[in-house]
Amino acid sequence: MNFSNRITELLNIRYPIIQAGMVWCSGWRLAAAVSSAGALGVIGSGSMYPEVLRQHIQKCRAALPEGTPFAVNVPMLYPDIDKHMEIIMQERVPIVITSAGNPAIWTERLKTNGIKVIHVVSSVKFARKAQQAGVDALVAEGFEAGGHNGREETTTLCLIPMVRQAVEIPLIAAGGIASGAAMLAAFALGAEGVQIGTRFAASIESSAHQGFKEKIISLQEGDTELVLKQLSPVRLVKNEFYQQVKQAELRGATVEELKAILGKGRAKKGMFEGDLVEGQLEIGQISAMVNAIQPARQIVEEIWQEFKQGIETLRQLPI
Repeated sequence: MNFSNRITELLNIRYPIIQAGMVWCSGWRLAAAVSSAGALGVIGSGSMYPEVLRQHIQKCRAALPEGTPFAVNVPMLYPDIDKHMEIIMQERVPIVITSAGNPAIWTERLKTNGIKVIHVVSSVKFARKAQQAGVDALVAEGFEAGGHNGREETTTLCLIPMVRQAVEIPLIAAGGIASGAAMLAAFALGAEGVQIGTRFAASIESSAHQGFKEKIISLQEGDTELVLKQLSPVRLVKNEFYQQVKQAELRGATVEELKAILGKGRAKKGMFEGDLVEGQLEIGQISAMVNAIQPARQIVEEIWQEFKQGIETLRQLPI
C-alpha cells in the first residue's frame, strides 16, 4: 500500500505518523528511531538547555541517513525560546512544531529560513489564528492527551471535525491515539495525520526513566486527571503529588499556593529521575491501553499495519 497525502508530502515521510515532542521523554534517540522507521521523529526541547538542544539535534542528524526529516518541538511558554530558535535555524532543522504560545511570533522567520512550521492547538479559535499566522499545518490536540492541555477540555472526537471545518491547511490529530484503529477514526473525522505521545513515551528509546515507563504500562482507566487549571492545565498520573494538588484545589487554594506546591523540577523528578511518589508524571488517558515497552520502529509498524487492516475491514461492511 503506497500512501501519499498532504502530510506525507509536506514532511517528506512515508507514514503520516508524528511522534510527540514530550519533555523528558523525546530525546535524539527516540526521534532518530521514529524517523528511521518512516514516520516523523521529534526532539522535545522543553526540557533542554539551549546547548543541550544543539547536541540532540546534531546527534539525531548523525544517526539518520542524509536528508531524513526530523523535527523539534518548542513549547513557547518555556524560557530561552530565542536561544532555542537561533540554534534550530543555525542547525538547519527541517521542521519545527510550536506549542503553548502565539505562532505569529516565530512562524514567518522560521519559514524564511526554509523551516516548515506546525503549530499545536486545542480549540477552533486558536486553529484559525494559527492558519492566519501562516503555519504549514496544525496539530489539533484533544484533552485526552498527556501533559499540558487546553482549558476548553474538548475531546479529540469533537475537536478534529470542528477544526477541519474551520481551516484549510493540513490537519494532524492528537490526544488519545495509540493504535491504527484510533488513527483510522481520526482520518474519518478529517485528519490527515496523527501525533502520538503516550505510546512513544513508553518506548525503549524514550529518554524517560525506566520506572516511569513501567508505571505507564501499569495504568488503568481513570488513573490520570487534568489538574492545575488555574496555572496551566496538565494531565497527571494520580500519585501522591497529584493528591497534594487535588486536595489543594478542592479547598480553594490560590494560584500562589499551587505554585508553591508545584515548585521547580517536578516533571524532571518524576519522568526523568523516576520519583513515582513526589514527581510530576505527565501521560495521556490512552496509557490504560498501552501494556508493553516496545522499540519505536515496532510501534510505528504496528500502528500502520492496524491502520491498513482497519481500512480493509471497513471495505467489507455490507453497504
